Amino acid sequence: MIKKFLILCLFSLFVCALQAEDYRFHKVPAKPGDGAFSLLRRYDLADHPCNITQFFKLNKLNASSGLVIGKYYEIPVILYRYNGKSIRSTIGKNDWSLAKGIENYNEKMLRENNRAIDFRKDKNLWVPYHTFHCPKDKAATAVTQSELKPADNSEPDLTDPERVIIADAQASMTNDMGTGRIFPIFGTKYQKVPLVDNALRGRVYYIVSGHGGPDPGAIGKQGRHTLCEDEYAYDVALRLVRKLVEHGATAYMIVRDPNDGIRDNKYLKCDYDEVVWGNEKIYRQQKPRLFQRSNAINALYEKHRLQGVAYQRAIMIHVDSRSKKQQTDLFFYHAPGSEESKSFAKELHKTMESKYKRHRASGEYHGTVTGRDLHMLRETKPVSAYIELGNIRNAFDQKRVVYASNREALAKWICESLLP
Repeated sequence: MIKKFLILCLFSLFVCALQAEDYRFHKVPAKPGDGAFSLLRRYDLADHPCNITQFFKLNKLNASSGLVIGKYYEIPVILYRYNGKSIRSTIGKNDWSLAKGIENYNEKMLRENNRAIDFRKDKNLWVPYHTFHCPKDKAATAVTQSELKPADNSEPDLTDPERVIIADAQASMTNDMGTGRIFPIFGTKYQKVPLVDNALRGRVYYIVSGHGGPDPGAIGKQGRHTLCEDEYAYDVALRLVRKLVEHGATAYMIVRDPNDGIRDNKYLKCDYDEVVWGNEKIYRQQKPRLFQRSNAINALYEKHRLQGVAYQRAIMIHVDSRSKKQQTDLFFYHAPGSEESKSFAKELHKTMESKYKRHRASGEYHGTVTGRDLHMLRETKPVSAYIELGNIRNAFDQKRVVYASNREALAKWICESLLP
């Protein structure tokens, strides 16, 4: 009899455990421009990697999958039937802080019009999946010298894709000011990088030069020479990263070339050997290629966020392609609906405007700042901005990128706009 009773109890516990995991998840439609990360960000879910994993699992998607406008997707928000008494008794956990967090989440979703009715009225309590199922985030602590300093007191090896591509800037502080540091990614001529100051210490930047690998981007012609967008964007990006490192920043080159350092040539050879962070071969199709970059940035962003880094920014650098007759100044895009992204792009624009007033004979500058629904602005977690250096098909704009001195000036001005 006792044996049968024990078996019955174990069976009951097993059934209860199954029922506990048999959740109902909230469903929402994808809006125009939505990707997985932008959709999850809208519901305050994107900061927890397990929510992202669960979203893909629920909807049988992968990181390169797009979303269909108007189609309903399950999001990692568990639906509980609110019992009208308390959140604690509804979820079966006597934890006041936990219940208060859930209440705040529901009220925030109501304020932001992500839900139409208060949970007390419609009896639908929303509980984010990470509340019960994600490992607790590490306590946000400041990044210390000892955490970032290489064990052998040497600089990071930039040929190793599994380490920080340009620098753990705080580790560099162990060097005397002005002491040369060797970073092979910049090429033999520029690999020795002095530490000028600590102005950008504690800040993290992700610099992404457009296209690369099988995709050279926009193509221009100057006489017999072919101008590939990815090569000129890469050289400006590399120069910018070097300057960020000079000022103590941690900076990543997300797209990188194993043998093209900073080049002073007028005509840069078009090649197809660029890779993405982690030494990954660049995908041929556009959508997987873009997710490859945004996923790399988001993973690094999470790593630094858990280390306590508050300031992280991403900058995408491209060269536009328009009619040969259409001359443009540098112009900027920001993520639509993001005031932080807009403000960041405006700061970059403001510096360019002041530089052109000083260095262009006419003092005129016609660069613009506009919102545009681009994958790299929408799907990346850091506040980001997108720079177009000019029209690669226009003879006047070509001068802005083919001369090494101009590429250097562009990198210098962008960096100056980032200095506090």
